[in-house]
Amino acid sequence: MDYDLVIFDNDGVLVDSEPVANTILASYLTELGHPTSYEDSLRDYMGAAVHRVHDLVMERTGQQLPDDFDKTLHTRTFEAFERELAVVHGVTALLRWLTAGGVPYCVASSGSHERIRVGHRKTGLDAWFPQEIVFSAQDVGRGKPAPDLFLYAAERMGVTPQRCVVVEDSALGVAAAIAAGMDVYGFTAMTPEEKLMGAKGYFAEMAELPELLG
Repeated sequence: MDYDLVIFDNDGVLVDSEPVANTILASYLTELGHPTSYEDSLRDYMGAAVHRVHDLVMERTGQQLPDDFDKTLHTRTFEAFERELAVVHGVTALLRWLTAGGVPYCVASSGSHERIRVGHRKTGLDAWFPQEIVFSAQDVGRGKPAPDLFLYAAERMGVTPQRCVVVEDSALGVAAAIAAGMDVYGFTAMTPEEKLMGAKGYFAEMAELPELLG
């Protein structure tokens, strides 16, 4: 293994949540008078913390979202997760491989701790990710593309950024990893390579990642 720590994004990398979450977000924004397609939501918000939704709506329309926007969005999203969410194919085998090799790993997500936990309980990933290796943008205040979250995760795990590798599926996440001084591999199951520019390599199936990691 060429690294001392593997940092996973959560949504779209560990759990197949992006189609569910972005369908709900697009629908809710449209309902509130901000017409948004599923494709718009993926382009503008995939990999981002919820504050980016507020920021872009204000920037584009001069309007604030309702005070209860976050609560309503999370409620609708979590309810859908309980019905539909699945683990990304190959993730369990990958985690088993890392564990067998004694390679530390963690998750660093733009989502809230509650969102991460709901998804992990539903998919069984809570058995692989105890709370002490789960990090959220809530912990640092600034989400991706800022490097803060990845740097915080590395610090908490006791590993220098140069010895970390990030597994990401969003342009914002790739940018954050690069800004943190970390290598990053782009997962292309939902996002084409050209939108993940700057990654060290790309893969479409989790089974391909061990060879890339060395």
